[in-house]
Amino acid sequence: MKDIMKLFVTLTVLFTMAMPLFAVEREPNADYASRRVALAAELKGGVAVLFAADEPSAEYLSFRQDEDFYYLTGWNEPGAALVVIGASAPAAANATAIAGVSVETHGYREILFLPTRNKRMELYTGVKLDASAPDAVAKTGVAEVKDMAEMPAVLNALVAGDRHELNHFWIQKDMSQAKNMLAFTAESLGVAADSVPEAGDVRSLTEPLRAVKQPGEMVLLRKAMAASMVAQRAAIAAIKPEETENAVEGVMVGTLLKEGCERVSYPPIIGSGVASTELHYSDDNQVMHDGDVVVMDAAGEYSMYASDITRTMPVNGHFTARQKEIYDIVLGAQRAAAAAFVAGKSHLNDPSHRYADSLDLVAFNYMNEHGKDLHGAPLGKYFIHGLGHMVGIDVHDPYDYSKPLPAGAVFTIEPGIYIPEEHIGVRIEDVFYADPHGKLVDLIADLPHTTEDVEKLMTAGKK
Repeated sequence: MKDIMKLFVTLTVLFTMAMPLFAVEREPNADYASRRVALAAELKGGVAVLFAADEPSAEYLSFRQDEDFYYLTGWNEPGAALVVIGASAPAAANATAIAGVSVETHGYREILFLPTRNKRMELYTGVKLDASAPDAVAKTGVAEVKDMAEMPAVLNALVAGDRHELNHFWIQKDMSQAKNMLAFTAESLGVAADSVPEAGDVRSLTEPLRAVKQPGEMVLLRKAMAASMVAQRAAIAAIKPEETENAVEGVMVGTLLKEGCERVSYPPIIGSGVASTELHYSDDNQVMHDGDVVVMDAAGEYSMYASDITRTMPVNGHFTARQKEIYDIVLGAQRAAAAAFVAGKSHLNDPSHRYADSLDLVAFNYMNEHGKDLHGAPLGKYFIHGLGHMVGIDVHDPYDYSKPLPAGAVFTIEPGIYIPEEHIGVRIEDVFYADPHGKLVDLIADLPHTTEDVEKLMTAGKK
């Protein structure tokens, strides 16, 4: 019966998430257009084809747009496709610009293909825009909008005019639609699909673009952080001995939706006692006990942009001396890493400490220098994960961590110490923004950090 009830609650939450209380905000069309132009510059005359996510087949699942498709279009309806054609290099430069092959000169072009409307399904999903709508270009901001049925003919004509173009496609290699499209285009031209060179992964081109956040993105990210901080405060106020972890999770999720988030950024982690030492604890079904700590890793997504926050609280509102000692070391490690950050130089997510300028190493060394376990060993070995990750449209935005963090990046710094023997797990996670000048800004600065402020917040919440 308990499992059935949990399934019912889960489905109810998912269904609720599918109906956000606030409309998803978009950046100006010009912002998305500039990203498409930036992508086209990386194509060297090639063609990028990106597909939107499909409508979920089960009604209790919420639709979420493909991240790269959304980054380039801001279009949040399913079943569409985007084609970006990069301007070819001048004839004299073709030999070096496109793998030594001289190709037909052509200019930049962008086309959004929209699916044919299904008016019966729209009774369930709401009215969708199609290419025949007179305001399709104005609404989408893409220069050309066509029906999806025209896509094969457009690609056929493009490649028929220059057969070498078939060798310069970039697709989402993890999406079957993209692979099928490329195979069909080849077959329609009498070219065996298995003889076509493998397409490039367009995500490798969008990854560095997405790493540096634009002003419009920062507006949405700050709203995601603000909503998540309100939800964290509400959930912290619900923590008390003999309360269940999932009751706290319910407060968190409900507040996120009330604050305008369309969904959680990731499955919440509410782990108390020994579960506080489990990194991805997901049951969230234990009773919280007096004297334990609880790690709450939970945040929301606002208009497709994520937040990621973790706080550690004493269940009864007051840390023990040992809990406070561990907490203060984790907070000190976070502050030391933040103080060591230098844009264009510092590395992140480096748990093996390969780089001398690794922020992970700074946090690890701080832990070793400031505390010991019950057996007299340094605490660094209890820090068992990377120090942070990029944040954006994905809660774990893609990035090549062999490269240093650039100005304009948004990322977490989240040190943690997990000692199962003592039933103490502590993680403190904030999202930081390296502004255009390289200055580090804590986007979660308004949420309590010190043990004194955490206890004060918990005490205030009980009044």
